[in-house]
Amino acid sequence: MAVDKEELKRLLVEFCTKKAAFKSKMYIKDMYAACPDASPREVKNAANELVREGKLEFFSSGSTVMYGVPGFGKGVEEAFEEEKAE
Repeated sequence: MAVDKEELKRLLVEFCTKKAAFKSKMYIKDMYAACPDASPREVKNAANELVREGKLEFFSSGSTVMYGVPGFGKGVEEAFEEEKAE
């Protein structure tokens, strides 16, 4: 069943913001719980749109892609700066 994209995006931002207090980065599969009626493809497309809009951000370590809310946890630049310093 198709889900309204704007409603799905709203649910994803709300879900990620609530989770960010405990877990700043999450896998796309974690985000499926935000809207169980949406297909995995719909969730991924909506999450990618939110990244383009600046409401979510990608975090990639090379082999793993995670999503996060900007301002929560470490960003990509911070994580790699600490790695270089060690």
